[in-house]
Amino acid sequence: MSEYIPSIGLEVHVQLKTRTKMFCACPVHEEGEPNTAVCPVCLGLPGAMPVMNREAIRKTVQVGLMIGSEISLRSTFDRKNYFYPDMPKNFQISQQAAPLCIGGAVEIDAGGKKKTIRVNHIHQEEDAAKITHLANSSEIDYNRASTPLMELVTEPDMSSPDEAIAFLTALKEMLLYAGISDCNLELGQMRCDVNSSVRPAGTEPLGVKCEIKNMNTFKGIHRALTYELQRQVETLRAGGTLVQETRRWDDEAGITLSMRSKEYAHDYRYFPEPDLPPVVLDAATVEAWRAELPELPAARRARFIGDYGLPEYDAGVLTADRAIAEYFEAVAQASGNYKAASNWVMGEVLRALGEQGSAVAEAKITPAALAKLIALVDAKTISSSAAKEVFQVLFDEGGDPAAVVEQKGLAQVSDTGAIDGFADEAIAANPKVADDYRSGKEAALKFLVGQVMKLSRGKANPQLAAEALKQRLGG
Repeated sequence: MSEYIPSIGLEVHVQLKTRTKMFCACPVHEEGEPNTAVCPVCLGLPGAMPVMNREAIRKTVQVGLMIGSEISLRSTFDRKNYFYPDMPKNFQISQQAAPLCIGGAVEIDAGGKKKTIRVNHIHQEEDAAKITHLANSSEIDYNRASTPLMELVTEPDMSSPDEAIAFLTALKEMLLYAGISDCNLELGQMRCDVNSSVRPAGTEPLGVKCEIKNMNTFKGIHRALTYELQRQVETLRAGGTLVQETRRWDDEAGITLSMRSKEYAHDYRYFPEPDLPPVVLDAATVEAWRAELPELPAARRARFIGDYGLPEYDAGVLTADRAIAEYFEAVAQASGNYKAASNWVMGEVLRALGEQGSAVAEAKITPAALAKLIALVDAKTISSSAAKEVFQVLFDEGGDPAAVVEQKGLAQVSDTGAIDGFADEAIAANPKVADDYRSGKEAALKFLVGQVMKLSRGKANPQLAAEALKQRLGG
């Protein structure tokens, strides 16, 4: 594809984490019987008047603040007219002329290369109902209708499916960190329309844009983009012509299919929403909302590398989830052994959470307990293998590491007399291996240390065992 340059832009729709809907007091939820969380407003009944959700406005503005947007102190709502069963009013309340957030950017890391993706704007709107298509009919659940929806529109700055996924991943991390949305793709809380085009290398104007609607899995987006870009290139290579259109992704077949021709925004006949006043903010309110934001993933990664001396990989894993990052930091500060804290959280903690299918907030092993366990290993009170046994008890039941060590008799044997006895037994039982070591085979010593550990039921200090063996073998 080197003779063509791909350009990709995304329209990301995110359901905001609010208690009620965008323009009424109906609860926002994903469970319950269909068409029960509805009222005259979200059903679009005649005479029903919308009332704006302040919390939704706050969360959308905070997203703009996180990515460096210019916040509009005066923004307005518009009616976006279209006729479809998922929109009971036959129009959607959205923002077109004056959105809440203008500009901004998100830095991504795709394949080890950093790149800045510009954002055109972020606007506030309401979600549509949920349609489920069956073999001979379609079902509509209006519970989702009027759920607060934020739409973030990027510039066409991405040039590969990998970069698109890197952008969505970075955005999702920020939204989760700040509590903007739960971003559950399976529940439709984060969805994406994907715009792509190709142009001949060496030319500036963008190619003909094709849009793929309603993508809700990162894997699907990657596959759809890979197919669609190749389809466009092959069409041009064969002398064909591309048309601006909306397409859909058939995941089973692995292809995109044409849905309808796509013209321009005025097809929706936007006009100002007469039933809602403008959103008027002041600088003090915007700054107060900025002060509520947490440290963001990229900043935290940089700090973990700088303050704790962690490798970039470790910092990336630990900061991918805000709760895990905070758990690690508590362990690191309590133990003082930053790399050990990283290894334990990345290894045993994430493994155990994955096996149990639970969140770190539910773990019974507290950061303080894990820090004490690390201290026991550092002091050579217990061996690394014994520490893992203690960890599992603490993860399953909670408690104090020292008490578990005492209860299970896992304290490491550092008594030189006892270790000398185990060393003598190991040499006597394995004379050939002892001779191998004397003749220069270093691996033989590891075997003998293993025998000492076996004789001591894993309690002998491995370093002391190795020293005892070397003394006896003349090493």
